[in-house]
Amino acid sequence: MAQNANPAAVKFSIDLFSIRTSGWTPFQYLDYCAKWKATVVHFSEVRFIGSLEEGNLKQVRAHADKLGIQLELGMRSICPTSKAFDPKAGTAEEQLTRMIHSAQVAGSPIVRCFLGTMADRVGPIPIEGHIQNTSKVLRNIKSRAVDAGVKIAIENHAGDMQGRELKMLIEEAGKDFVGACIDSGNPLWTIEDPHVTLDQLHPYVLTSHIRDTAVWRVAEGAAVRWTRMGEGNVDIDGYIRKYRQLCPGKALSLEIIVTAPRTFAYLDPGFWEGYRNVPAWQFSRFVAIAEKGKPSPAPSKPEDQAAREREDLEESIRYTQRLLA
Repeated sequence: MAQNANPAAVKFSIDLFSIRTSGWTPFQYLDYCAKWKATVVHFSEVRFIGSLEEGNLKQVRAHADKLGIQLELGMRSICPTSKAFDPKAGTAEEQLTRMIHSAQVAGSPIVRCFLGTMADRVGPIPIEGHIQNTSKVLRNIKSRAVDAGVKIAIENHAGDMQGRELKMLIEEAGKDFVGACIDSGNPLWTIEDPHVTLDQLHPYVLTSHIRDTAVWRVAEGAAVRWTRMGEGNVDIDGYIRKYRQLCPGKALSLEIIVTAPRTFAYLDPGFWEGYRNVPAWQFSRFVAIAEKGKPSPAPSKPEDQAAREREDLEESIRYTQRLLA
């Protein structure tokens, strides 16, 4: 039997953050994604869908239906103590309630959101405290989510939580209505092997963000650079195969972000302030990836950032679709 014979094995998806500077209307985004045979389009932030007015959401849903595309809606931080949280938009509960209603109108089965960033791993509140505060917010809106038939997909985002920590948040909040938007690039920003993240979170996965990463040793510790698909050294091919096996029917959503290297100076004792509870066996998996890696230079600065993003995404789509086929 062919590898892709099971239609439930994968839903090919595009996260619009991949082409975040294009400045298109939601209808233009949908048309573009349809051209690349996406069956799910992940509107990871409100700005991509334009507005949460019901009329707009219904029009976007109708256009997606015409193209045979499922919508997924998202927002930003829901942790009131995170440095990434925007209190000007209302309380975390108010923001989530608006998004749950919007998801219901748009036909999105989820609301994607996140706790914060790596900046929340240090400071007066430890990451465990932020996890507790986020869990409380989620429990406060549980009835609204359940009544609407919408689940909350929490991302392991920008170095905020390792897989085991997100698992703890999901289980504390309630795995009957909270799950994971698993990101394959962000684990490296928490000095974690993304395969470990997938092993820990796959029972809770609702959707995904997929991209490749290059990791290599430097004098201070390790360097991490997000890349196009196929240009990293974290075995992204094996990750996708494992994702298809462990998360059947879920969206495989490309979020392609190509960056300059970021250094994680784990040989400096001060680095460990935000990582004191990281298990040694997990950290050793990250180090093993870095030891096998080779330096990956930063990409040149483009004259047209939007065009570069589309080029990076389209090359990654071709690579991923060949792999899936």
